[in-house]
Amino acid sequence: MPSSEAAFRRLRREQGSETRFIRIQADSGNMSMNFDQARFNMVEQQIRPWEVLDGRVLTLLETIHREDFVPVRYRKLAFADIAVPLACEQVMMRPKIEGRVLQALGLGEDDSVLEIGTGSGFLTACLASLAKCVVSVEVFEELHLEAALKLREKMISNVELFVGDVMKGWQPEQAHDVVVVTGSIAAVPEQFKGWVNPGGRMFVVSGESPAMEARLLTRLDVTNWAEQSLFETDLPRLVNSEPPPVFEF
Repeated sequence: MPSSEAAFRRLRREQGSETRFIRIQADSGNMSMNFDQARFNMVEQQIRPWEVLDGRVLTLLETIHREDFVPVRYRKLAFADIAVPLACEQVMMRPKIEGRVLQALGLGEDDSVLEIGTGSGFLTACLASLAKCVVSVEVFEELHLEAALKLREKMISNVELFVGDVMKGWQPEQAHDVVVVTGSIAAVPEQFKGWVNPGGRMFVVSGESPAMEARLLTRLDVTNWAEQSLFETDLPRLVNSEPPPVFEF
């Protein structure tokens, strides 16, 4: 396993010069960090300047310990403006994107949420803190088990976790008020729309890398939707969501 410093240098090369990194202080020859201060700095220097002004969201991101959901080898990068690597070649969303997602959804205490892609479980924990209940499905069992353990340790009990592939037949038992798709998709599958209650909303990121668009879709009635463009970003594809290749003759 590479050292924290080596991982830090590697991630900096991968993420590019725009990435902001948190200064890690040396303490008696060991790497140490004030997580509370780093968490505060993340909110004030990354998330708030990216137009996240909802007080509930800002307080939540200062309260839930993001570092506890990050793989141990990257724990000191939990608050950096990067997509932290996870197992199974997956990544966490950047903190500021998570903040914009939570703000855009405008979750209420009676909302039920379907999260497609549990990942680290951090966004799951945030959704559960704002909504009535969360159903979250993850295609990789390893990530599912790790997230389940972390959520249990945080005593978050209004979450139901599943292992399944939404692109290959998995579907929820009922529709939800909010659907959050944590990986990008070329286009919104029709079955996803059927999982949103009338009056509900769906967060999606679609398009082609590197210029993808985050959107909030609101279901007005059985057939009609309203669409709001939120911001540009670039997320890895949802597993198995790539359209089949088109062959030209």
